[in-house]
Amino acid sequence: MRADAFLLFYVCFFGGFCSSTHLKRGRPLQTQSQIRSKRESHVAGGRGFSSGSPVLKRSSDMTKFPVTKSEQLLRIDDHDFTMRPGFGGPAIPVGVDVQVESLDKISEVDMDFTMTLYLRHYWKDERLSFPSNKNQSMTFDSRLVKKIWVPDMFFVHSKRSFTHDTTTDNVMLRVFPDGKVLYSLRVTVTAMCSMDLSRFPLDTQTCSLEIESYAYTDDDLMLYWKKGNDSLQTDERISVSQFLIQKFHTSTKLAFYSSTGWYNRLFITFTLRRHIFFFLLQTYFPATLMVMLSWVSFWIDRRAVPARVPLGITTVLTMSTIITGVNASMPRVSYIKAVDIYLWVSFVFVFLSVIEYAAVNYLSTVQERKERKLREKLPCTCGLAHPDEMMMSSSYSDVDVNTTGTYGIPEDINTTGNYGRPEENGVQQERILVQLALGEDQAALHTGNPPAYNSMWIDTHAIDKYSRVIFPGAYTLFNVIYWSIYL
Repeated sequence: MRADAFLLFYVCFFGGFCSSTHLKRGRPLQTQSQIRSKRESHVAGGRGFSSGSPVLKRSSDMTKFPVTKSEQLLRIDDHDFTMRPGFGGPAIPVGVDVQVESLDKISEVDMDFTMTLYLRHYWKDERLSFPSNKNQSMTFDSRLVKKIWVPDMFFVHSKRSFTHDTTTDNVMLRVFPDGKVLYSLRVTVTAMCSMDLSRFPLDTQTCSLEIESYAYTDDDLMLYWKKGNDSLQTDERISVSQFLIQKFHTSTKLAFYSSTGWYNRLFITFTLRRHIFFFLLQTYFPATLMVMLSWVSFWIDRRAVPARVPLGITTVLTMSTIITGVNASMPRVSYIKAVDIYLWVSFVFVFLSVIEYAAVNYLSTVQERKERKLREKLPCTCGLAHPDEMMMSSSYSDVDVNTTGTYGIPEDINTTGNYGRPEENGVQQERILVQLALGEDQAALHTGNPPAYNSMWIDTHAIDKYSRVIFPGAYTLFNVIYWSIYL
């Protein structure tokens, strides 16, 4: 009985071991993924999930693959994107539209402007088509842009330009199932603007931003505005400190280069009119006030040299400062600007007011010298006042003709040198002295021979009187002509 039990245990033990070893050696090897799937099925079955559960249908982690799903869907590696779409065929049309975000700066000194805009390109590349049941597009950032073909646009006459990269590159790529592509980027560009400043600051400037393909001629790439004039959109809040934006418009032309050929070029043209009020306050009004201030000297006594000379010099220096300040903020152009005409004419008026006083002072000196010589030729003139304030016209009118002799000498003059009874204020003595000086002239007039030096007697007060009318009238006439031409 004990021997039978031992034999039965021996047979069962060795028989089971051999069969187990045979099964392990005879069954086919399973891959790691099959083992992992069985393990997940076992775990799912142990948790009570059915075979149709969404947990069992979830896809594996795509980050484990070297090629992303989007690139695999677009077949990026199956095509050579160094060549344009439809290479060897007709030119590929590329539509463009622009949205101007801001017009940042316009510089007359550097002859340029700075603009920030959204530049969008539209074209079709069948190599990027993909199947889609819902016809839904896919959007990418700048990482995919580097792997496909995009138009090689650049800004003609650009000085500086850059694509914004905060917080990431401001680039967007949108691909549709039929292969249509939208490529958009945000750019700030500083471009040249040739300005005509002959009417500055009453001028209107026209600047253009030009877009062109660098490598592809019109045989390979055809640029056009996607929606015509509606392809250019502007923000209503766009404003420039010194200018009023009148209009934006688009145009298309062909540009020829002798070495490479013809290229399509797109133009964004905008017209700017300068605000005049700033320059009225800073330039025109100060210059006008300086000219008017120089006229004050015409009402100051000609003998007040310390009052009239500093006034003239001050106005001249102030005008020089205004002219220097305006030219410091302007380019050194070789032609005359409108503001230069106004400032220099104003400067000439101020300068002439100084010359006017110099003429008055000189003629007064000549007159006094002539009177001094005449007094020296007369007999004793003791006790007579100096005739500074006596003019020739008043001398003739104030002296009674009946009291004069044949040669214009008063009858009450005696041989002892007494020239009549002097009055308290000395006016009578001045009249007698002047009349004595002119006695010979009156005698010459009776004989019909005019005196040789009669033209030397000039009423210097008349120069100031005439200047009070001529200077304001001439400057007013200049302003009427100036503003009628430039406004």
